[in-house]
Parts: sequence; structure tokens; C-alpha cells
Amino acid sequence: MIASLPMYDFGSLLEANDRLWALIRDNLRAEGIAAPEALDRSTADAWTVWESPDLGLSQTCGYPLRTRLLDRVSLIGTPDYRVIGCPPGYYCSAIMVREDDERRSPEEFDGALMAYNDAMSQSGWAAPVNYAGELGIRFRAGPVTGGHRASAIAVAQGRADLAALDAVTQRLLQREEPEIMEGLRVLAMTPATPGLPLIAAKSAPEYMTYALVAGAIEALTPEDRDTLGIHGLVQIEAEAYAEVPNPPSPDHFE
Repeated sequence: MIASLPMYDFGSLLEANDRLWALIRDNLRAEGIAAPEALDRSTADAWTVWESPDLGLSQTCGYPLRTRLLDRVSLIGTPDYRVIGCPPGYYCSAIMVREDDERRSPEEFDGALMAYNDAMSQSGWAAPVNYAGELGIRFRAGPVTGGHRASAIAVAQGRADLAALDAVTQRLLQREEPEIMEGLRVLAMTPATPGLPLIAAKSAPEYMTYALVAGAIEALTPEDRDTLGIHGLVQIEAEAYAEVPNPPSPDHFE
């Protein structure tokens, strides 16, 4: 079986994620459910993990879930990171620009170059593109960075005008690597959408697994809960993920 928690797994979160997995693993094994000893951090391609028939548990993004995974995995639950202004289990994106950029409104960034982590990212691509479309503007597809951290660096270095970081990553970077966020400011926050769900192989006992994962989160020490920013597990219906609109591809904005 494969287990991974790849979305927020850097800095001080590494050891806290290991302890969270140990709690989940022990809960699963106590119910006779096979669970790997440790998290897998060796597989670089997330799709290989998410689509594996041996997937025990992982965390994905809402955009891949609704476009490719929804009928192929078991939706376990969504961690609640208590994002300000969002319902439990929901999140949004912070559109970051340089502090010294004189443009102050999103409309002034019409046609601006946006760094993004991946074209299948809800927070880095879909959310800001949909947000811009609602305002009647568009952001040009800038450098593909491979990660929110790298997108922030691209803006700071002047290789892009803006980037959208999910609000949890923004919060974590400000704590873990504040030097990256120096010189950046929040231009706007996108509307809330369902957060990053935990998934397992389709054969997983979905409802039992929800209770076992929720119990593991509840058993975290206050220190680990604060480090991870997780304050519970909620069940968000698959329909809520499916209803989020899909954005045009980056090719449309080059």
C-alpha cells in the first residue's frame, strides 16, 4: 500500500506529518486495514500515487479530483485548515504581487503575467483564472514553476507580475520561510472552494476510513495541530467539487 501527504510537507511539517501518519496507520491496522509503515516521499509523479490501485491514503487537489479522479478514487474527507473567511474544509487563494508594484486593484493587472505551479492546480491556476474572468479581465500564462513556493519566488524576482498561492501555503511560507514572502503583498483573495481532499483507492472502506483519519487528527498534540494547521476533518460531498468551474487551459492565455 502507498501513503503520502504531499501538499504541505516541508520544513517543520515533515516530522509532524510523520506523526500524523503514524496515528492514522495505527488506527487503520487496529481495524484490520493494511497500512504502510511510513509515508512515501520517493515518488515524484503525484498521478502515479493518486491513480495507483494500491493507494492507501493521499491528498490531492480539487481540480484533478473533479476532472480525472472523482470516479476512480474513494473520497475520504477534507482537512479543515481554518482558512479565514472560508467555511470549514474550504480554502481560497491569495493573489500575490510585489510590494513596490504601483498597481493596486486587480483590474489594473489585466494582461499581467502570472506565474503558476501547474495547469491542473485549483489554487494556482483555476482559482485565479476564474476570478479574473468574473472581473472581465485576464491574466497571461507566465512561467510554470512546479510549486507555490517557486511561484512566489518568480514574482519576487520580477519574472512574473503575480501568482496565486493557496491560503494555507501562504500562511505556512510566512512562518517557515518569511524571507520568500518579503517584498510581496496580497492583491486579492479568490472566492472559497472545497479544500484539498484526502483520497484512497476506490476499494477503500470510505466511511470507516473517515472515522479513523478524523480520530488520528483529533489525537494530534496541540503542537502538531498548530504546526500542520489542521483542526479537524470534514465531509464535503463530491458534487461540491464537481460544481467548481474548470478554467480555460494556459494555451488560451499565451
